Amino acid sequence: MLASPTFDQPAISAELAQRIVNAAAAASEEHGQASTIAVVDPAGILKAFVRMDGAALLTVQIAQDKAYTAAAFGLASHEWHDFIKDDAPLADGIVHTPRLVVFGGGYPVKVNGAVVGGIGVSGGHYTDDMKIATTALEQAGYPI
Repeated sequence: MLASPTFDQPAISAELAQRIVNAAAAASEEHGQASTIAVVDPAGILKAFVRMDGAALLTVQIAQDKAYTAAAFGLASHEWHDFIKDDAPLADGIVHTPRLVVFGGGYPVKVNGAVVGGIGVSGGHYTDDMKIATTALEQAGYPI
């Protein structure tokens, strides 16, 4: 029998989620990129969000999906590519999973080692999105 039928899972606060979005928007401006930035809780539900002026419409869902990918497995979105690239059955199947993104720009947000949410940035090349996201996490005090 289980010790308890429930468990507590820490989740990102609205204040921290907004601080991360603000830091990412500032980093995006410094980079000269209009981005969409999404922060989700551990269940992948949107907690804070901004679509900067000039960010393409397609970036809205991609940013949310990058954040979801990172929060759902506790793995940065770009790490999925290395995880699946040499495993044909996995690579052929898992890429069809709704909301899974296998390129950069999504990172788990961790507090004291626990995944409390995820950030997703979309607006430029994925390597630019990665720089913006990691800068935001560093500035918010929760570096990768």
